[in-house]
Amino acid sequence: MLPNIISLLRLLLVPVIIGFVANEQWQLALYGFVIAGLSDAVDGYIARNYNLRTELGAYLDPLADKALLVSMFVTLGILGLFPFWLVTLVVTRDVLIVGGILLAWLLGSPMAMRPAMLSKLNTVGQILFVGTTLGVKAFELDIPSLLRFGGIGVAALTLASMVIYLLQWIRHFPDHKQ
Repeated sequence: MLPNIISLLRLLLVPVIIGFVANEQWQLALYGFVIAGLSDAVDGYIARNYNLRTELGAYLDPLADKALLVSMFVTLGILGLFPFWLVTLVVTRDVLIVGGILLAWLLGSPMAMRPAMLSKLNTVGQILFVGTTLGVKAFELDIPSLLRFGGIGVAALTLASMVIYLLQWIRHFPDHKQ
C-alpha cells in the first residue's frame, strides 16, 4: 500500500536528516525535515481518503514520526541547541507511553492508545519547534527568545500530554489489585 511505502521512506529519511544536522548542513536538514513532515501529511491523506488504512500503517506511521522527532531532539540536544532537561522530558514521555502499552500487554490487558487532541497539539508543537530551530540555523537568524519561549511551550505541552496518557493508563486498570 502506498501510504505504508511513504511511511517507510520517511523512516529511512531519519538517519539522513540526522546526518545533515550532525554535519551542520542546516539547510539540507531543514529541507529533509520539511519533506518528512509533508510525507506524513500525504500518507495520512491517502490512507484516509482512499480507504488504504492497514494494521501495518497504524504502527509504521507513528513509529516514523516518533523516530524523527526523538532523534531530532536528542541530536539537537547533543549539539547544545536544546537544553538537556527538555530532551529528557520529550524522550521520557515517549518511553513512558511505549512502556505503559507494553506493560499492559504483558499483564494480559492490552490497551489501544488513541492520541488525545492534546497529544496531537504536542506533536505539532514539537515539529514547529524543531523546524524553527533548523530554520534559525539554516538562515543564520538571531532570535534566542523565540527558541527559549518555544522550548517552554513544548515542555508545557509535553508534560500535559504525559499526564493525560498516565491517567488513561491508570484508568485502564481499575480492577487490578496490587
